[in-house]
Amino acid sequence: MKTKNVFSFLLVFVLAIASVATIAQDDSSDDDMMEMATCTGEALTDDSPVIKFGAAISDTGRLAREGTDTRNGYTIWLEWVNEEYGGINVGDVCHRAEIIFYDDESDADTVGVLTERLIVQDEVDFILGPYSSGLTQVASVITERENIIMVEGNGASETLFERGFQNLFAVLTPAGNYSKSGIELAAAQGATTAVIFYEDAAFATSIAVGAERWLEENGIELLAIESYPVDVTDVTAVFTRFRELDPDIFVGGGHFNDAVLFISTAKEIGFQPDTFLITVGPSNPTFITEMGADSEYVMAPTQWDRNLAYSDAYFGTAEDYAVRFEERFEMEPSYQAAESTATALALHLAIEAAGAIDTDSVRQALLDMDIVTYYGPINFDDTGKNAGKPMVTYQIQNGEHVVVAPIDAAEVEPVWPAPAWDER
Repeated sequence: MKTKNVFSFLLVFVLAIASVATIAQDDSSDDDMMEMATCTGEALTDDSPVIKFGAAISDTGRLAREGTDTRNGYTIWLEWVNEEYGGINVGDVCHRAEIIFYDDESDADTVGVLTERLIVQDEVDFILGPYSSGLTQVASVITERENIIMVEGNGASETLFERGFQNLFAVLTPAGNYSKSGIELAAAQGATTAVIFYEDAAFATSIAVGAERWLEENGIELLAIESYPVDVTDVTAVFTRFRELDPDIFVGGGHFNDAVLFISTAKEIGFQPDTFLITVGPSNPTFITEMGADSEYVMAPTQWDRNLAYSDAYFGTAEDYAVRFEERFEMEPSYQAAESTATALALHLAIEAAGAIDTDSVRQALLDMDIVTYYGPINFDDTGKNAGKPMVTYQIQNGEHVVVAPIDAAEVEPVWPAPAWDER
């Protein structure tokens, strides 16, 4: 298990959010949540009532890696709430939690069919979101129509929350902010030019729109912006054009497999900007394992890190959560896993605060929520977005993720510019 220094800025940041970095807040709604949490120890019996959650997850297909992280994150919560917390307290009755999982095969049509099945045939009470903005978009149409609450942690596109839906809530930072601290760092290092390459899908489009904004605000010239199709397998032609433009920054918006393809192609053709700033893939611990030395110096935004100074009365500190996850799954948690557990926890706490499982009551409890968890602050605005959670940016150095931005939060100085491929 790797260790890193806990950096003082993040502690100050959390203390600015809450008087202590726990779920206990001055807000009375949070006190109510604590008072209602009476299910402890061996509270559940064979006769305990059940609250059913449904989740269509990408166990197979192009999003399987991230889908597995999502499933594992939900599983951590499920085992904890039943085996340690003692169930979900509704009206002073401890309910057992159950999750019905289906494989959506990373396919939009399939996630729609399965979400419908979960609600109509399986009669679940709530939906936990799938992985990706595209699949979340489809599933949320079903949950809105059927008037079922869906809380999610893996659909970051702002377009999800521009449709006036009442039943969709997301614990993660919106996609438009992913590249902000990384681009600000690049500007501070003297970067003046950039290219953007993004998947033609909802999440990555939001990444690109946000990146354009942050580049402009930081005085960095955008030399080119291009999209690529879902399931792309060859980006050589575009990367060759980018190589001729010789940008200081490459901003990539996509998923794990895209990031692997980007770095492999860049090395093959000798494309070497001062830094690669790429979403999703490089922030996952398995990216380092899979890419080895080629992963060095890549930068990546992240929703969560084990050394963030967040904690709560449920999973403890961010580090406590990471240790729990490692003991259960024998791997380090990605931020997708951490935010998936936080998704289920937020819905659980809203149910307890509501003292009921009907949609109207739980929706209002979610709108009233203002807490700090091991994952960070959760405070939904009236569109369902998490209004208060920041992002940080990693760089991979010596086979580890280290925080390099925001500058005041950095554990170490960035390696800038990254050495050329033939000098590593």
